[in-house]
Amino acid sequence: MLFAPKTDLETHVVSNQPPELSDRNLFTTDPVFRAAALREGGDWLEQPLSTLGEEVGSEEVMSWGVAANRHPPELRAFDRFGRRIDEMSFHPAYHALMQLAMAHRIHDIAWTANRPGGHVAHLALLALFTQAEAGVMCPVNMTYASVPALRRQPDVTAEWTEKLLGGSYDPPLRPIAEKSGITIGMAMTEKQGGSDVRANETRAYPIEARRRAFSLYGHKWFCSAPMSDGFLTLAQTDAGLSCFLVPRITPDGERNGIQLMRLKDKLGNRSNASAEIEYHEAYAELLGEEGQGIKVIIDMVHHTRLGTIGSTLGIMRMALAQAIHHVEHRRAFQKRLIDQPAMRAVIADLALDYEAAVALAMRVARSFDATDEEGRAFSRLSVALAKFWLTKRAPNFVYECMECLGGAGYIEEGPMPRLYREAPVNAIWEGSGNVIALDILRTLAREPVARVAYLEEVEQARGGNTRLDGAIDELVNGLSRASSEEGQARATAEQMAVVLEASLLMRHAPSAIADSFCAARLGADRHLCYGAGGQAVAVDAIIARHAV
Repeated sequence: MLFAPKTDLETHVVSNQPPELSDRNLFTTDPVFRAAALREGGDWLEQPLSTLGEEVGSEEVMSWGVAANRHPPELRAFDRFGRRIDEMSFHPAYHALMQLAMAHRIHDIAWTANRPGGHVAHLALLALFTQAEAGVMCPVNMTYASVPALRRQPDVTAEWTEKLLGGSYDPPLRPIAEKSGITIGMAMTEKQGGSDVRANETRAYPIEARRRAFSLYGHKWFCSAPMSDGFLTLAQTDAGLSCFLVPRITPDGERNGIQLMRLKDKLGNRSNASAEIEYHEAYAELLGEEGQGIKVIIDMVHHTRLGTIGSTLGIMRMALAQAIHHVEHRRAFQKRLIDQPAMRAVIADLALDYEAAVALAMRVARSFDATDEEGRAFSRLSVALAKFWLTKRAPNFVYECMECLGGAGYIEEGPMPRLYREAPVNAIWEGSGNVIALDILRTLAREPVARVAYLEEVEQARGGNTRLDGAIDELVNGLSRASSEEGQARATAEQMAVVLEASLLMRHAPSAIADSFCAARLGADRHLCYGAGGQAVAVDAIIARHAV
């Protein structure tokens, strides 16, 4: 016997719940982000950023991000006849996201804009896109970052750069001459070495019949974006660690000897494929000189670090927007949550960190346009400072935003768990915390011009706030001995990053914002917990500035 469904669910009344946060322009509704992007990159960024902000803020694109993470990529090592193919299978949402990202030139705008602000455009576009989906930004960012390394050997890579710049998304595996666009991945680390790439054991043997051609044998513990058309990789030759471009399809039109052993089952970044691979007589082309692989690959690493900052910024923004949206619509104890003093203090404190992150990230991105020695040195130092500090702050920042939603923030149907899982990865990719902090010390020791450039930057705000002035004085005194104290590497990196953030806010943000940041982050009574900043924080002014 069939029974009709019960429709009079008397207790099932939905009230006091916020509407979905969707169908909004992620660029124009974020005045802090917009102002910083246009200030550092130029007014020409208004159109591309607004256009992308409208698209990625739509309900449709947001749903693609959800689907791409719920249906992660699958490894197809063999076809149905048993032939080895080593290919990836992705959900259609992933392909839609990749097509959208490359249509908006996130992968090449820095190299094709032909005007100042190209790298600001890359970072800003990447940050906006991350708010909808972060995983696809890995292959897009690596493709962007590969250009300086590829340009080191134009006789080998001219066809690759031609397909990359101006290229569109073209996923099927075939020779690059037949493609409308390409993507580039990276395979550097090995089991026994990790960040210590000089411990790599993969070997490269010259192929006598071809100039600069080598045959690779070995295993890579992490291959980022194994569906890419080619990879930058490191291998040992008789001259030492060298950098190679390894194509998926050889110049003879055959599948290269790259075997995908398994996919990594990652905490987050689920839509993006990461794999363990083996090289079995894999064809490769040498980039740069033998034994100089670190010098070649560091160009790519320098630029991928900019992408990790952009992705972190996007994650922080979406988490904060979700938190503010929830507390503006949810009521408790006869008040909206946003009107509760304790909650207001938390939201204001989170907004301070986001505002500082925006100012820092955009300034770092502008430094990538520098052509003089001092500007380039500042870029190398500041991107490491920003990566270290922002990626360290992000996981707890996202957690605090999640807590603003209460139990609803912990449920997988909403966006917060995915943002929380995504938050740690940017601190690990392209150098984890200790590696970055030690890089900062080495830069200070080996490049005095970098220290000079940094101090000239922060000194521009001297006189605006006594707490900042004191922090600058303390920093100047400490930097003279910092390069020899590895145990203090993290403390030095944190201090330099926060002082730089404060200096930027003092120059560009309203005084209520800048003074509140200095009080909360540089004052003698600063606290570790969000929302514990006390009366020195201009809560009302900050919340008014960041209302969703």
